[in-house]
Amino acid sequence: MKAEVTSEKIIRRKWQLFGNLNVRTYTMIFALLAIWIFFSLLTDTFLTPRNLSNLFIQMSVTAILAIGMVLIIVAGHIDLSVGSIVGVTGGVAAILQVWYGMDTVPVLILTLALGALIGLLQGWIVAYHAVPAFIVTLGGMMVFRGILMGITKGTTVAPMEESFKLIGNAYLPFAVGYGLAALAIVWMIVTALRRRKARIQYGFTVPSMAAEAGKLALFAVLIGLFSFVMNYYKGIPFPILIVVLLGLLFTFIANKTPFGRSIYAIGGNSEAARLSGINIRRNTLMIFVLSGLMSAVAAIVLTSRLDSATISAGQNYELDAIAACVIGGTSLMGGSGTIFGAIIGALVMASLDNGMSLMNLDSFWQYIVKGSILVLAVWVDIRSRQRRA
Repeated sequence: MKAEVTSEKIIRRKWQLFGNLNVRTYTMIFALLAIWIFFSLLTDTFLTPRNLSNLFIQMSVTAILAIGMVLIIVAGHIDLSVGSIVGVTGGVAAILQVWYGMDTVPVLILTLALGALIGLLQGWIVAYHAVPAFIVTLGGMMVFRGILMGITKGTTVAPMEESFKLIGNAYLPFAVGYGLAALAIVWMIVTALRRRKARIQYGFTVPSMAAEAGKLALFAVLIGLFSFVMNYYKGIPFPILIVVLLGLLFTFIANKTPFGRSIYAIGGNSEAARLSGINIRRNTLMIFVLSGLMSAVAAIVLTSRLDSATISAGQNYELDAIAACVIGGTSLMGGSGTIFGAIIGALVMASLDNGMSLMNLDSFWQYIVKGSILVLAVWVDIRSRQRRA
C-alpha cells in the first residue's frame, strides 16, 4: 500500500512539473513571436521567406550545440569547450577531404568519432578524477583552439566536395516538406490526446475539449505556415531537418529512458541519486560524450555551409549554446530543462542576431542586448525557484 502511494506521488509530481514546463514553453514561444513582430515593424525584410529561411539555417548550429548542452547543464555541469570542438572537428573534416582526398562518408564517420572521443576524454577527467567541469572544459577550449591553429597552419582549408556541401546547403523537395508537416501535425494530435487521457486517468484537471482543440489547431496552423513559407523560397533547409530529428531523439532519451531520468535526478540532488543506486560517474561520462558528438555534428553542418574550415570557426559558440539553454528554461542550478526549450532559445538568439544585423546596429549593441537577455533569463529562473520553495 505504501509503495502504491509513493508511486502515485511521483506521478503527480511529474505532471505538476510538466505543467510548469508548459507554461514556460508557451511564454518563450510568445516572446519569440513578439521579437519577430518587433523586427518586422522596424525592417521590411525580416519576415520575408528568404530571410526566415536564412534565419533557421543560422540557428541550426547553435540549436545542435544547445541540444547536447541541455543534459550537461541539467546534470549540474557546464561545457565551455563546445565551440573549440566545433572548430577542431570541422578542421579535421576539411583536412581529410581537401588535403587527403577522402570521400564524404568516411570523413563524416571519423569526424563524429573524434567528437565523441574528445567528449570521452573530458568526461573521464570530470567523472573519474573529480576535476570541476568548468576547469576541464575551459582548458579544453584553449587546447582545442590551439590544435586547430596548428593542424590548419593558420590557413583556410577549402573547398569541400559537393556531396559534403549538400549537408548544410540542401533543401527538401516541396512534396517532402509538406508531407513531413502533415506527419508532424498527426503526431502532435495523437500525443496530445494520449496525454489528456493520462491526466484524466490520474485525476488531474484538464481543459475543455474545445480549448484543447483550439490549441492543437493553432499549432497545426503554425506548422503548416512554417512549411508553406519555407517552400515559398526553396524548401525546408536540410540543417533544420537535422535539428528536428536530433531534438526528437534527445527528447526521447531525456524523458523516456532510465539514463535520461538519471541525469535529471543527478542534477536535482546528486547525493540522493547516489544513494538510490544511480551510477553518477558513468552517466556524467556519457553526457560529455554526447556533448562532444553534438559538437561534431554542428561542425559538419557549419563546415558544409561555409564550404571551408577556418581558425575562427566555432568561436564563442559555447556562449550562444549556454544562452540558448538558459533562455529556453534550463536552470543553471541543475535538475530542470527541456530540449524543445533549448531549441526555442537558439531561435531567439538567432532572431536577435538577424534582426539587429538587418537594422545595421553596431556589433557592440548586439553583445549588450544578448548579454542583458541572458542575465534576465537567469534572474527569472532564480525568482521562480524561490517562489516554488
